[in-house]
Amino acid sequence: MNYDIIVLGSGPGGYVAAIRAAQLGFKTAVIEKESLGGVCLNWGCIPTKALLKSAQVFEYIQHAEDYGISVADSNADFSKMVNRSRGVAEGMSKGVQFLMKKNKIDVIMGYGTLKPGKEISVKAQDGSVNTYSAKHIIIATGARSRAVNGLEQDGKKVIGYREAMSMENQPKKMVVVGSGAIGVEFAYFYKAIGTEVTIVEYMDSIVPREDKDVAKELTKTFKKKGIEIITNAAVQFVDTSGDACKVLIKDNKTASESTIECDVVLSAVGITPNTENIGLEAVGIAVDRGLVQVDEFYRTNVEGYYAIGDIVPGAALAHVASAEGILCVEKIAGQHVEAIDYNNIPSCTYCSPEIASVGYTEEAAKEAGYEIKVGKFPFSASGKASAAGAKEGFVKVIYDAKYGELLGAHMIGANVTEMIAELVVARKLETTGHEILKAIHPHPTMSEAVMEATAAAYDEVIHL
Repeated sequence: MNYDIIVLGSGPGGYVAAIRAAQLGFKTAVIEKESLGGVCLNWGCIPTKALLKSAQVFEYIQHAEDYGISVADSNADFSKMVNRSRGVAEGMSKGVQFLMKKNKIDVIMGYGTLKPGKEISVKAQDGSVNTYSAKHIIIATGARSRAVNGLEQDGKKVIGYREAMSMENQPKKMVVVGSGAIGVEFAYFYKAIGTEVTIVEYMDSIVPREDKDVAKELTKTFKKKGIEIITNAAVQFVDTSGDACKVLIKDNKTASESTIECDVVLSAVGITPNTENIGLEAVGIAVDRGLVQVDEFYRTNVEGYYAIGDIVPGAALAHVASAEGILCVEKIAGQHVEAIDYNNIPSCTYCSPEIASVGYTEEAAKEAGYEIKVGKFPFSASGKASAAGAKEGFVKVIYDAKYGELLGAHMIGANVTEMIAELVVARKLETTGHEILKAIHPHPTMSEAVMEATAAAYDEVIHL
């Protein structure tokens, strides 16, 4: 019952931290209330990508004639798509189970509650309670879909991301509230398989955290696909008393109101950290607006307790949680570690076209006082994109005019989530624009657009 490290939660932060701890020789345990892999693996990152792939394949078939292929008939089987998605998630969860055994990590199933003195009590499904102790406790309890007044989720007519990927029947009409990654990914998926989709966004553009040029491009593409977009608007109330949902929407500028009827409303207005009822108050761990307060090595204000992932300030992304978990454990082990640079975190959205970005937007770079050089290269000028029939989107790069430092990169197009890592590494290594420009990129590839966009920033672009 005594361990070197106990990790509370087995999402991409928790299970990765546990494996790194075991690699470093710590006697390690993981406590999980539901499924190994957490929300990301079971109800988030992985199963959504399986659904999106099904939608993409269906779109390919719908446009097969464009590639010289005749397809007689095709239909989207919603239940089979959902079943495939669930199967992918289950397979990945079993993979995490294997990794736990391989690394000799004890998996304790049940609801964990923190106790003073570096202890955790765990209530199993059968009601039994056991207490475990450790020299170090890492809290990695993740987050859930955020509840909003007037948009209360009932799991049937007003749903969150979890229900959106496991419904029994495909809705004919859907309203998506919020246009962050979750919102636009599900909007694309459901529209691609035939659902009428309306996006309602409170801000003045969809994907409001992205560069404005990216937001404009996605808006254009989504409208072309037939997705209705309403910005600068707030959902006041959803009436679910009848057969259909009646969504009352208020315009932020004019205060005028309108009503949309649909079968299902997807609430995609963000997430809430899972920090309630896990014993933080009893231990005396500092929390601000639901987020556990930590230093750069994820130590809380109480010795021996650490926190990582969606429950601490910073980007709520799976790869961030994993990096935080590894860094936290390596610091515990006494290794010399470097704090994470949160301005060099890649962000990826997997709708079609995909979005990927890192660093400053053009607007933010100007606000920070930089004199900048901006280069933009459209995929319509890319040979590989033309051959693939994926000419939508562009690569945009932002450089400091004085020193050539890469300040930010923003991409929208096919497979750009696979391309962004080049720019993340470049920023990590403090690579200059001229170095990227002189690094020979293979032809024909989508990634050539990085070099071409850089060339455009320095007025040396060849193919545009």
